[in-house]
Parts: sequence; C-alpha cells; structure tokens
Amino acid sequence: MTVHDPILAAAQRARAAIPDDTAMLRAAADLTRAYSTANPRIYWTDLLASALVGWGAMAGAILVDNVAIALACALVSMLALYRAASFIHELTHIRKGALPGFRFAWNLIVGVPLMIPSFMYEGVHTQHHQRTRYGTAEDPEYLPLALMKPWSLPLFIIVASLAPIGLILRFGVLTPLSLLIPALRRKVVAEFSALSINPAYRRRAPEGEFARQWAWQEAGACLFALALVGSVFAFGWKPLLVYMAIHSAMTVINQLRTLVAHLWENEGEPMTVTAQYLDSVNVPPPGTLPALWAPVGLRYHALHHLLPSVPYHALGKAHAQLIATLDEQSPYHRGNYKGMLPLVGKIARSTMAAR
Repeated sequence: MTVHDPILAAAQRARAAIPDDTAMLRAAADLTRAYSTANPRIYWTDLLASALVGWGAMAGAILVDNVAIALACALVSMLALYRAASFIHELTHIRKGALPGFRFAWNLIVGVPLMIPSFMYEGVHTQHHQRTRYGTAEDPEYLPLALMKPWSLPLFIIVASLAPIGLILRFGVLTPLSLLIPALRRKVVAEFSALSINPAYRRRAPEGEFARQWAWQEAGACLFALALVGSVFAFGWKPLLVYMAIHSAMTVINQLRTLVAHLWENEGEPMTVTAQYLDSVNVPPPGTLPALWAPVGLRYHALHHLLPSVPYHALGKAHAQLIATLDEQSPYHRGNYKGMLPLVGKIARSTMAAR
C-alpha cells in the first residue's frame, strides 16, 4: 500500500527516522545482562499447568451436557491453551541448552495437537527482530495496517477465525500431497509453513538439524489432523466442532493481540531501534485483563523489542526498573498504553485518515 497524501507520507518518514535514544538503549543493555537467565521451574510449571487445564477443560466442554457448564469449560480451555500456545514465542528466543527438552515437550503436548508446531515460528519470528528488516517488506510479521483501508481490520480478524480449517488443510491435505508432488512441496514450504501476516513473505527450505525437527513436527501435525477428521466416524461431530470452536476463539484473541502489538504506522522504511520501540506497544499493570489476552510476557511487547533475549518472567521487573530509572522525557514512557480498546480505536482512526 502506498501513502499518496504527502503530509502522511512525510510524517511516516519522520517516524521511521526518529533518532535512537542512547540513555534508553544503554539501560536496556544493562537489563539484558541482569535478567537474561531463564528459570526452568517457572517455564515447566507454567507450561504443564496451562496445558493440563486447557485440555482438561476441553474434555469437560465435550463431555458435559449442561450448556452453561460446557461453555464455561470452553472459555477456560481457550484461555489456558492460548497461554500454553504462547510459549511458541519463547521457543524462538531461549538460548540453546537453557531449557533441555522444553521444545520437544511443548510440541508434543501443545504444538502438534494444535497444529502449530514450532517450526512454523522458529526461524521466522527472529527476522521480525532484525534491525534492518523490521517494518519493511521483508518482515514476515509486519503490515502497515494503520495505513490500509478500513475494511482491512475486520478482515484481519475474520481470517484468523478460519485458522482451524486452514491448518487441517495445511497438514491433513497439503503435507501428504506435497510429498508426492515436488513442485507442490516447494510451494508449501515457501508459502504455507510460517505463522506470518505478510502475504509476500517466502520461506527458505530448512537445513541440517532444523530440517529434522521440521520433519517430525510436520509428520505429527499431519497425523493429528487426519485423526481429528477421522474422529467424526468414531465419536460424531461434537468433539471436532468443540475443538475447532475453542481453537478458532483462541486464534481470534491472538489476532486481536497481534493487532495491538504495534501501531503499524511504518510503510517499508528502515527504522531506528527507538522508532521500532515507539511503533510497538506495552500494556503494563495496573490493568489486569492484558494478563489474559497478552500472556507469557506479551503485554510487554515494546519492551521485548528492546530486550529480545530476556525471558518472559523477568519482563515485569525490567519494565518497573526502566520506569524508575528513565526520566519522564524518555521515549520509553511513550510506548505504554492502557488497554486493547483504545489501541484498536487508534489504529481504526488511522485507517480512516489514510483513505
């Protein structure tokens, strides 16, 4: 999308060229050294508890006949599985050897049964953090949503609601077919193997150890997708429909979170680190709802762009320290917002102004 209004275009270039704030970046570097160690006990307890509650509540939603109780179980399942699924973000940043077995366990109990194995995100998300890629056409996780047509925002959410269908087709149909048709395999790897929002993004074929991880994860997701569809013949439609409804709701919540993770005001210009921070969003306490819709540290998304190697459980402490350390004129304070609805309104107004 091209901004034709010269005033809007000039404003966009000015935002991209915001000079780096050395005090903020220096403080962030100090905190990276102080908080870079992941606590295995927190990671394992959080993941296992979230997965146990999520799958248990889904079983309740399927087995219980009382509609109100079933709906309550479905809501709990969606929130818990959403939290468990959000650890895919941590998998892309944790240092090699820091949490032995965690990647395998996450894929086994969350990634494969939700058909979002970690290969779909690993090697993709880190490109979003590259200094010269963020906000450009080469960023797999960026679109200038605030500068697009107003209808692009509801479409952005509607597409997410269809995720379970798309994933069943991706793994249950395209995976086995692509093993028989080399040209289709190349297309599947390049275009249908990344959890990205940039439709122009193309992925390279995996190599080495990552290719082996990709293979078993994709095989597992393929078998699960086929078993999910086949379950209709053994158990009827209810288990499949409940699973898909919970999965769809979970994905919509994540898409809404994605919508407010950035201001989406850049249109391809390389940005300074400070400009990238200001185009990103923190939703810190005292608000409590962000802990549900932006779990596992995702409420500190702008801070995460300053401290990508800091584990999720340390971001709250890092945020509090930066707030206390940096003066009120620091750009750090301008990256903090109160909640989802004001941010959605801000982006929606931007789309109206950019028409």
